[in-house]
Amino acid sequence: MRGAPDSTFIVSAAPLPIILIFGPFDPSGSTGLPADAVTSAELGCHAISVLTGSLVQDTAVLENIEPITPELMDDQARCLLEDMPAHAIKAGALYTTESVSALAQIVADYSNIPLIVHLQRMPHVSVEDEFDAEDTQAALLELVLPQTDLVVVDHTLLQQWQSHGLLPGHTLAHAMDALLNYGASALLVSGVPGTGAQRDYLLRDEHGQSTRWPSPVSDPVSDSDGLLATALTTELARGTELPQAVDRSVAIVNAMAKRIFQPGMGGRIFNRSRS
Repeated sequence: MRGAPDSTFIVSAAPLPIILIFGPFDPSGSTGLPADAVTSAELGCHAISVLTGSLVQDTAVLENIEPITPELMDDQARCLLEDMPAHAIKAGALYTTESVSALAQIVADYSNIPLIVHLQRMPHVSVEDEFDAEDTQAALLELVLPQTDLVVVDHTLLQQWQSHGLLPGHTLAHAMDALLNYGASALLVSGVPGTGAQRDYLLRDEHGQSTRWPSPVSDPVSDSDGLLATALTTELARGTELPQAVDRSVAIVNAMAKRIFQPGMGGRIFNRSRS
């Protein structure tokens, strides 16, 4: 006869902040949902997730992407959101205009939840042969940014988008103003040229207020902006005000930058847990 549960293992604790992450499955654990789940747990939050694509990759090469259908994305997100109260949402890589549209509809229905969008390059794999990268990126700007509380983006990506005509002008200020004009409340740009060889983070809000932080990552590390965006999501889930959230998140990236390792033949990655 099975006995009663051992009460030793029944722990009463305050609920963890819950963050919903849209992103791909990276089987190497370097980026995407596996990495974000570890980061969220390390930072004291519970991550729930919606798959946007399955990657075929290791630490060296991304070979292929299989995008998830927008119907499956929508079903999974609404299933989770009807069950659990998400305190913040992070949107990572999306690969089709249909998936962007699905995301836009979901966040419109849950507009009370802070939304952090990590804008990224479309990878150079076969998905570009089947789907239009520029259309997908344009859809993100037009459909999702008007609902976004914070955009995280790399400086060189903004330059690339300007050279392709996706954003106007030729300076960082022009690009930042253009993104804010889409309706985003604030924008955090990484890799901004600073003093000498220094690279900075630059935060600008919808009122034109700007703040800089020195970047802790001097050498390329896989998914440093993704890590930063996830840390920001955990901070906003706790109700931290934006400048303080950026300050804490940069400190988190700085700490994890001291725990970098190279597990395979490819690039170095973050050790996202203290153990």
